[in-house]
Amino acid sequence: MKLRIEKAIYGGAGLARATEGPLAGKTVFVPLALPGELVAARIVDDRRSFAQAELDQVLEAAPARTTPACPYFGACGGCQYQHATYANQVEMKAAILRETLERAHLEEMPPITTVHADPWRYRNRIRLVVEKAPFALSYRERRSHATVAVNQCPIAAPLLERALRATNSLGAKMHLAAICDEIEFFTNSAQDQLLISLHAGRVGRSATDGLGQFAQALGSELPELRGAGLFSAETARQPSRMLAHWGEPSLQYAAAGSEYRVSLGSFFQVNRFLVDTLVELATEGRKGGIAWDLYAGVGLFARALTAGFGQVVAVEAAPYSSADLRVNLAGTSHKAVQENTLDFLRQRRGASVTAPDLVVVDPPRAGLGNEVTTLLTAIAPAQVVCVSCDPATLSRDLHALIQSGYHLQNITLVDLFPQTFHLESVTVLVRG
Repeated sequence: MKLRIEKAIYGGAGLARATEGPLAGKTVFVPLALPGELVAARIVDDRRSFAQAELDQVLEAAPARTTPACPYFGACGGCQYQHATYANQVEMKAAILRETLERAHLEEMPPITTVHADPWRYRNRIRLVVEKAPFALSYRERRSHATVAVNQCPIAAPLLERALRATNSLGAKMHLAAICDEIEFFTNSAQDQLLISLHAGRVGRSATDGLGQFAQALGSELPELRGAGLFSAETARQPSRMLAHWGEPSLQYAAAGSEYRVSLGSFFQVNRFLVDTLVELATEGRKGGIAWDLYAGVGLFARALTAGFGQVVAVEAAPYSSADLRVNLAGTSHKAVQENTLDFLRQRRGASVTAPDLVVVDPPRAGLGNEVTTLLTAIAPAQVVCVSCDPATLSRDLHALIQSGYHLQNITLVDLFPQTFHLESVTVLVRG
């Protein structure tokens, strides 16, 4: 059918409404189509309230349509927007964020400011599937559990592309597919240090022996390689645990004027060009007595907050990140707490706790949730900074905070994930 694309939606597709046939009036989602375009598409999944389609032909192209830089684009599920100019990508994401927040009926919503940087070679971390026969490193296909073998990735830092190609060359000889199911490469901002993580289900003795042999072989090709770890999670609900490592278990990452230890298994922001900007948006110019950094990771925000606050309490539950957090706050009077954010707040419910002047929250995609926002608003910090990677959960959390007496001060879209539908935002709220 022919469809006119009305707008981009979160997830990467274009939204259209069928005007003919049995689907007339139904919403149809079309990946790889841009707002304003007339396309020919075929329905692949017809549900009660919407339908999913595949793009067959662009009949009238949008001015923003451009030639993708990656030969795997369209088949690979990693990127959704390479067919759009970068300026248009940012515009689409800002429109998606604005519409999502407006649907939550947020009061007095300020204009959304956008911040972006080089849209290529920005990722400091990539994770790929290890295919066994024939051996290949792959990404997942779009809308599929199948895989696409790759030998390049233009959104990855150049060192990571070198690691990808070297592993593709060495992997079969070193029997990498017998050791792990997935491999992750992580580099620091200077690209002079590299860590690799091998991920598997059940792991035998031969796999732990094979880790060192593979790492040594890869290190001969990549002198930047500092360390490697073998991780296992026998069930989906289990956190990964490191069974063996080779070399150094961590690297040093320079960001926002500080040096951070980041270990195998720890979380760190992915865009090497915008880490400093993200820290500035969340922390710069903020001062007071007490600040809490919840979901603190390795302490990216907490370390910056120590310059302006008498006491910083940083809370992180994940074992590897929490260990790095303690190191990154060592030598200061500030406090690292290894605890789940919800449990941390529950323990302060009803207690004689001095309300912090500032709380920075950087939750996972699921957002804060009802209980965390309820506990947080009962404690009543003067200011809350929400760093979010999902506009839907952000809008829910902001609505709850505003209902309890907070006001939106500013919202910034930080495009940490160019060429993809993912977007990061920093929202500042003040009480009263």
